[in-house]
Amino acid sequence: MTMEPQKKKRQIAILGSTGSIGTQALQIIDEHADLFEAYCLTANNNVGLLAQQAHHFHPAAVVIANEARYDELRRLMDDLPDVKVYAGAKALDEIVEASPIDMVLTAMVGFAGLSPTIHALRARKAIALANKETLVVAGELILQLAQRYHVPILPVDSEHSAIFQSIIGEDDNPIEKILLTASGGPFRTMSAEQLATVTRADALHHPTWEMGAKITIDSATMMNKGFEVIEAKWLFGVEASQIQVLVHPQSVVHSAVQFHDGSVKAQLGVPDMRLPIQYAFSFPRRLPLSSERLNLFAHPLEFFEPDLEKFRCLALAFDAIARGGNMPCIVNAANEVVNRAFLDDRIAFLSMADVIEQTMARATYDPSPTYDTYLATDAEARAIAAELVSNTK
Repeated sequence: MTMEPQKKKRQIAILGSTGSIGTQALQIIDEHADLFEAYCLTANNNVGLLAQQAHHFHPAAVVIANEARYDELRRLMDDLPDVKVYAGAKALDEIVEASPIDMVLTAMVGFAGLSPTIHALRARKAIALANKETLVVAGELILQLAQRYHVPILPVDSEHSAIFQSIIGEDDNPIEKILLTASGGPFRTMSAEQLATVTRADALHHPTWEMGAKITIDSATMMNKGFEVIEAKWLFGVEASQIQVLVHPQSVVHSAVQFHDGSVKAQLGVPDMRLPIQYAFSFPRRLPLSSERLNLFAHPLEFFEPDLEKFRCLALAFDAIARGGNMPCIVNAANEVVNRAFLDDRIAFLSMADVIEQTMARATYDPSPTYDTYLATDAEARAIAAELVSNTK
C-alpha cells in the first residue's frame, strides 16, 4: 500500500487581516484548513484582534503597521514565542517577500497598500487584489510589474471578480463593453436637498453589503464605483468609454461582460464577499462554500442609470480617467482626506465632492508619473484637501 504525498498548503499573507475582507478571508482559511494556511497577518492599529487571530491561526509572523502599538502587541503575543512580531511600513514591505508565501491578499485600505503590493510583485507573489487604491493610483506601474515578473493579479472586488469569471474561457474574444453594477448605496433615491443633511450614521447603513467604514462611505458617494471603473480599465485592458455603470439595487448581478457578437455573460450570487475571496484563493478550482444560495424568485432585478449630477464623485472619477497621468492619484488622496473628515463629522456629505474637485484643480498635474511622483502627489493632494476641509466650516 502506497501513501499519497501530502499536498502543500497554499501559504497566504493577509495585509489587513483585521478588516472586513481580512476577517472573511480567515473564515475561508478556517473552512479549508487542508488547503490554505495564514503565513502572515497584518493590521494597522487593531492589536487586540490581530493577537486573537494569531492565537487561532498561528502564523509565522504578524506585523502592526503603527509602530507605537508594537510593545502592546508584543505583550499580547508573549505566549506565542514561535510567531515573529514586527512593526512599521518597512516590515510590511519585507514580510511579503518571504520565500514560503504563495499569495498576498492586499486588503489594506488606502494608498498605504501600494508599496507592499509593489514589493510582493517584485518577489513574484500571486496577488489577490482587494486594495482598489493600488490600481487607482498606479495602475500602469502595477500592470507593468505584473507582466515583468509574470505574476497573476486575481481580483477580489465582487464586481471585478464577476468580470473575471465572465471572461474565463473566452480566450482572445474582444470585450465590447463591461457592465459594472453598483448598488447605488443608501442614498440612491434621495434628492440633492435630502443629501445635504445626511449624517455619518445614515451613510454607514448600507442596504446590501457589510463592509468597512471607509468603503461604505465611498459607496454612499459612489466614489467607490468610480475607483472600480479605473480598476477595470487596467485589469481588463479596456477604455473607460467601454465601461458602463449600472445601478442595480439588489446586488445580485455582480457585473457582466458584453462581447462583440452582442452576447452578455454575467456572474450572479447573493451579496457575500467570501465567494470572490475564495475564488481568488482557489482559482481555477471552485471550492464548496457554506453560504446562502441565490433564490431568483425572491429578487426582482432592476437596473438604472447613475445620476452623475447628484453623485458628483462618480463624475469626478471619470474626469480623472480622462485626464490620466497622476490625476487619479490626486483624486484618491483627496478622497481619503474627505472620507475621514466625514467620518469624524468635520465635513458635510455634499462638501466632499467640492473638496475633491478643488484639489484636482490645485494639485500639480503630471501626465507621465513615476513611483516617486505618486508619493509626492499623494502628499501634496492630502495637504491641499486637508486645508480645504478646515476651511469648509
